[in-house]
Formats: sequence, structure tokens, C-alpha cells
Amino acid sequence: MLYTDFLQLWASSVQKVDTQDWQGCVSTLEQITEPTARTLFNMASAYLALGRPELALNALDLALVKDEHLAVGFFQRSTVMMLLDRLEEALSDCIWAQKHMRGNPVIDYKQLGLRFKLYSWQVLYNAAVVYTRMGHWDQAQEVLETVSRESTGGKGPNIEKAMNNVKRGEVLAPLLIPEGVVFQPNKCEVDQLKERDFLGQAKLCHNSLFSSGMGGLGAGLCGAAPSSQVLFPCPGHGSGSRDMALLRETLTSPKHNSCFLTK
Repeated sequence: MLYTDFLQLWASSVQKVDTQDWQGCVSTLEQITEPTARTLFNMASAYLALGRPELALNALDLALVKDEHLAVGFFQRSTVMMLLDRLEEALSDCIWAQKHMRGNPVIDYKQLGLRFKLYSWQVLYNAAVVYTRMGHWDQAQEVLETVSRESTGGKGPNIEKAMNNVKRGEVLAPLLIPEGVVFQPNKCEVDQLKERDFLGQAKLCHNSLFSSGMGGLGAGLCGAAPSSQVLFPCPGHGSGSRDMALLRETLTSPKHNSCFLTK
């Protein structure tokens, strides 16, 4: 597929998101024969807006195959897993999201076209949400205590209130990426589609990111990490205590604690 054709479809799908034409967005994205992690993420967002979490999960699975370092993709998939009551996998995705933040307290996805900042405390908070849904109140309280010690950025829930809710045995609601917040193509490249040379051909050159499947863009935002840092409980075979141990190890490790505990 020509990159110009890909770019036109991507831009068109985003326009449909702006008008909340979610089905139109999906139909447009389905025409892309070589989808990328970002367009698949957008498709998942459209499916969520349509109330179809199973299809959103399928799209996110494919997106994370394309870019296994996309922390925001794991964060989004964890919320979808919660919607589907697949709690062990939701907790695992929270752990994956934190690992791929590579010790950063925040990742700003603006340079990739997504107007969203993912904070490490948001990932932790959603892990606590999973624990409340599992009925693991002590683990949820422990994670929320860690969140309360972190210097949070962006808008978020009242952590003290959330801790009180957990003490009363109340299930917490997960944090979600706002509806309509999707990856947008580079404006300059979209504008260039309108420019034609004397042969009537687009001046836009083939994009190397497209040819490589845009894999690894998530890692490019915050640097690479040794593979030994990745700890992941197999979906459906873990336990609350095991996953809590992984989170606790992450919080206390010198390599990772800056992701959650800021000075």
C-alpha cells in the first residue's frame, strides 16, 4: 500500500472521530491493508465508543504485536480486560505498561500524534482498581499508598477518598483514556498530500516508519531497557500475591523506583 494512500485513510478516519462517526472510522481504517500500531489503537478506541470491547481487544492485541513497547497500548488494554472481567490479564497489562515506561514518571505521546500523557501513577491506580475487583483489598490499599506518596501530574481521582472507599470494601472505577483521543497523522504530511508536482504526483516521499510497521515507537519516547527488566505473569495462571510481588519488586528496585516514587 502506498504511504500516501495510507495517510489519506488515516486522516479521513480521524475526521470521522471528530464528528463521532465511530462506525465510519472503523470502516475507513479497515481499508488500510498495512495497519500500524497507531491506526490499530485508533480502531480499538472506535470499537470502545461503539460499546464493542471484544473487537477493541482484538485491535489492541494486533497493535501491541506491531509495537510491543507501547505503554499506552497496554494501559488501554488493561481497561478493556477489566470491562471483559479478565482480571488476571488486566493486572498483567498494568505491569507491562509500567515496565515499558522505562523508569519515566510520565510519557507524553504528543510527538506521536496522541494528545495524551500517561503517568506512572495512573498505571498503578488501575492496578489497585483490578485488586478491588478481585477482592484483594490489602493489595489495593498498599498500591494506593504508593500512589499517594507520588507527586502526581495531570487530573486524577482523590487518592485519599479512594483509600477510604477501599477500606469500606468498595470497588473502584478505572481511569480511561478520554473518548475521541486518538493518534493523528502528522499535519505537515497531510498538508503535503494536497501539493502536486508538475506530473500530478504527490511530493510526499515514502515514510520509513510506515515501511517498518512503526514498531518500537513507544520505546523511542523513553529509551530502551534491558530485557531482564521485563517480568510478566502468564495470563490466567497468576495469583494476586504473585502479581503483588512483581509490583512490589518494581517499586523497590533501584532500576525502576523512579517510575513511581519521585523525589
